[in-house]
Amino acid sequence: MKKKLLAASISAGLAISAHAQSSVTLYGLFDEGFDFTNNSSGSKAYELQSGYVQGSRWGLKGVEDLGGQLKAVFQIENGFDVNTGRLGQGGLMFGRQAFVGLSSPTLGKVTLGRQYDSVVDYFANTTANGSWAGYLFSHPYDNDNADGTFRVNNTVKYTSLVYGGFQFGGTYSFSNDVNFANNRQYSIGAQYSTDSLLIAASYSQANNPSATAYGAVNNGGDENFVADRVRIFGVGINYTIGSATLGVAYSNTDVKNPVSSGYVGPIAPTGGSASSLRFQNIELNAKYQFTPAFYLGAMYTYTRATLHTAAGESNPNYQTIGFMADYFLSKRTDVYLQGAYQHVGGDTTGSVLDVAYVPGANGVSSTQNQLVVRAAIRHKF
Repeated sequence: MKKKLLAASISAGLAISAHAQSSVTLYGLFDEGFDFTNNSSGSKAYELQSGYVQGSRWGLKGVEDLGGQLKAVFQIENGFDVNTGRLGQGGLMFGRQAFVGLSSPTLGKVTLGRQYDSVVDYFANTTANGSWAGYLFSHPYDNDNADGTFRVNNTVKYTSLVYGGFQFGGTYSFSNDVNFANNRQYSIGAQYSTDSLLIAASYSQANNPSATAYGAVNNGGDENFVADRVRIFGVGINYTIGSATLGVAYSNTDVKNPVSSGYVGPIAPTGGSASSLRFQNIELNAKYQFTPAFYLGAMYTYTRATLHTAAGESNPNYQTIGFMADYFLSKRTDVYLQGAYQHVGGDTTGSVLDVAYVPGANGVSSTQNQLVVRAAIRHKF
């Protein structure tokens, strides 16, 4: 009898221990502030906007111990507009992320669902907008998706373990179409990270993004470009010296037969068509942590665009400067001030590419210059 009681006690203890290895976490973030755009179609704009340094969200994530060091993992994340309560990402309930998978301490992690691609997971961490500054500091039209403008649906993702600071991963996103390649996406990326150094690179390709209702890239207008094909390559380095972090990043985005940009509509000249559009972005960024609660950051990006139409080749260019100050009132609440200025030069194309547009501005400028300033509060729970 005593042996049976002892066995029962041990079994109960093991059950409690296993249960302790499983958890579900509710989390969220509010990013709300006041924006000023100096030129939106020729007029000044004053507005409240949500989710610029980080998208406003709430979510659930969990893990269950399956035994043998294997774990089940899941995450669902909803994006929303603080000002109106509207759903983000084209009205999707869990438009930011929704996935489930398995994690192993020896083999890595495999997840399935709506997720970020390798550009966001690896390369973006070396840019200002993808790490500490957000939307306003994006490269023109967020052409390389470093700000995560679009996620990828129907996605199988693999994330490796960290081997001496080195990690890699990749995604494959199904078209869910009888035409297997119609609106599919795939990506690969890697990074090497130490206390002072981060080196990352990634590649992504989307075929016919937003061409079908349920394909890999279709976010209700949040996609960067509607085109036959979009290829993105990026590489960057961050180096930390004491309280200062310095970074340089390069990305190349090639768009075949673009129809429009998800931001501003048609990009080809009126009455014409474009056979290709290419963006090359070179970014320098710096951040200085004056105290644990306060930092200043700055960014400069030079972007050269190449547009091919029936009339020939044209090369507009974009210079973007951004500054940011951030002060933490507590571990979960901070206030920040940031501004971004863009100037467009080079060739004219007879299209929207000829005028300035800072991502996050109220609208496209009527001139080659545009300034956006934002003051905001961010709270995490």
